Amino acid sequence: MPSLKDIKKRIGSVKNTQQITKAMKMVAAAKLRRAQEAAVSARPYAEKLHSVLSNLAQREEADAHPLLSQRGTGRALIVLMTADRGLCGGFNANVSKEAERFIRANEHGFADIDLMIIGRKGRDFLKNRVGDHITKVHENITTGATYKTAQLIGQ
Repeated sequence: MPSLKDIKKRIGSVKNTQQITKAMKMVAAAKLRRAQEAAVSARPYAEKLHSVLSNLAQREEADAHPLLSQRGTGRALIVLMTADRGLCGGFNANVSKEAERFIRANEHGFADIDLMIIGRKGRDFLKNRVGDHITKVHENITTGATYKTAQLIGQ
């Protein structure tokens, strides 16, 4: 049977753990709030961009621009964005599984399917499954993404 001193030490340990957990919850809530605010503030821009592009697509003829035309079964590039760390629930697994499913379903429909992966979790998931389709992997660039990062991916 534990002594009174051991019980008091255990109670103190549990209280310290509770304080640490509470602080971590507050930090996570603040980060989530910032991410939600960024997503909400970008929504009007995305809606306007969608409106402009759909308006342009309706006014133009199908062969007016190569990006507006239906393509054959040539090459395809899949850009898969996942996290470098596994702190976003099932997002990484779901996105990676969907990319794998798309590749398997369309392997014979396209002449070549290339896969560019952004993030370590996607690379780890797909490396042994569809490794022959992976052409480029970018890691540790998803945190603090800048225009320069987007330019690197675009190239």
